[in-house]
Amino acid sequence: MTVQRDEVEGRWTDAGPARSGFAPATPGVVEPAAVPLMNIANVLTVLRIAIVPLFLAALFAGDGHDPQWRWGAAALFGIAAITDRIDGQLARKYGLVTDFGKLADPIADKALIGAALIGLSMLGDLPWWMTIVIVARELGVTLLRLAVVRRGVIPAGRGGKLKTLVQSVAIAVLLLPLSGGFASAGMALMYVAVVLTVVTGLDYVVQAGRLWFGSPGGSRAA
Repeated sequence: MTVQRDEVEGRWTDAGPARSGFAPATPGVVEPAAVPLMNIANVLTVLRIAIVPLFLAALFAGDGHDPQWRWGAAALFGIAAITDRIDGQLARKYGLVTDFGKLADPIADKALIGAALIGLSMLGDLPWWMTIVIVARELGVTLLRLAVVRRGVIPAGRGGKLKTLVQSVAIAVLLLPLSGGFASAGMALMYVAVVLTVVTGLDYVVQAGRLWFGSPGGSRAA
C-alpha cells in the first residue's frame, strides 16, 4: 500500500506543474490567447472608422468649399490618419497584434481614403480617373485579403504603408482651402500615389497567390 501511495503521490506531483501552468515558457513567444481583442490599438482602429462619416459631413457642409468646413474636414482626416500610425506602433511595441487588427486596420485605411477621394471627385477637386484607379485597387485587395484569410493573414508592409502615407499627404493638401502652389503640390503627390497604388496592388496579387497555393513566406503588401 505504501508503494502504491508513493507511486500515486509521485504521479500527482509530476503532473502538478504541467496542469497548473508552471511549465517554462519559450522566451519571446506570446500566446495568441494572451492578446485581448479589445486593446488600445484595436480601439484606435475602430475610432478611425467612426471618424469617416464625421469627416464626410464636414467635407460636404455648405457648398463643399466653405473654408472653415474644409479646415474642419482636413483636421478630422489628419486625426484619423495619425491614429493609423499610432495604433500600428502600439500593436508592435506592446505585442497587441491580433488577427482582427490585421484585417480591420487596412479596412479602416481604405474606408477613410476612399471616402476622401470620392468626396473630392464629387466636389470637382480631383479627377475621377484617379479615384477610380485607387478605389478599384483597394476593393480588389480587400477581396483578395478575404479570399485568402483561411490560409493566412497578410499584414500591411512597407510598400503599402508608403502608399498610404503618400495618399494621405496628397489628400490632406487637396482638402485644405488653398490654391496655387499648394494645389499643384497636392496633385503631384496624387500622381505619385497612383503609381504606388498600382505597383503595390500588383505585388499584393503575387503574394496572395503564393499564400493561396501554399508557397511559404507570404509577403506583406497592403
